[in-house]
Amino acid sequence: MKKLGIVGSILVGAMAVVSSVQAGEISVGERIIGLEVAAAKIQADTYGPTGEYDHTGDDVEYGLRLGAQNKEWRTLLVVDYFDSSNDDQQYVKGLVTFDYLIMQESAFKPFIGVNLGYISYSTSNPVTGDGDDSGFLYGGQAGFLYRLAENIQMDVSYRYSFSEANSVNHTEGIVFGINYIF
Repeated sequence: MKKLGIVGSILVGAMAVVSSVQAGEISVGERIIGLEVAAAKIQADTYGPTGEYDHTGDDVEYGLRLGAQNKEWRTLLVVDYFDSSNDDQQYVKGLVTFDYLIMQESAFKPFIGVNLGYISYSTSNPVTGDGDDSGFLYGGQAGFLYRLAENIQMDVSYRYSFSEANSVNHTEGIVFGINYIF
């Protein structure tokens, strides 16, 4: 519960920073609420910080997103949940993403961006029974946006994030998002 509080605090702080930096652009830009699903992988040391990231877990990651965009930039606050019960790895991560839209006048908009956030990771250690860890994330993403209708937008991207947590090396995934624009 403490870790979820930390993730929530980071997201609230990031939202305050993003709001103050882009306050003028948000008022004339578009606001976003959406969902995402990803074919995700995590590279982690399943049984604690032994110095070897000996296990790759892959499963579906689900998330919620809030954000804003204008013609050149998109900023999202994302909360994702991953539970790979086959290999006993779970995480919740909160990210702030900043994307630069490359072809602003096109309906098909490629983008490249950066992300930063926090991960709360857990697994079972058969010896100690404890496999919880958490730390900061940072990385990048690239993909494209496409406007399906006036208020509906989809995006597909590849996201990669390094982790500062002792037991987690990185997460990655092919992300599909659907956004309501208002």
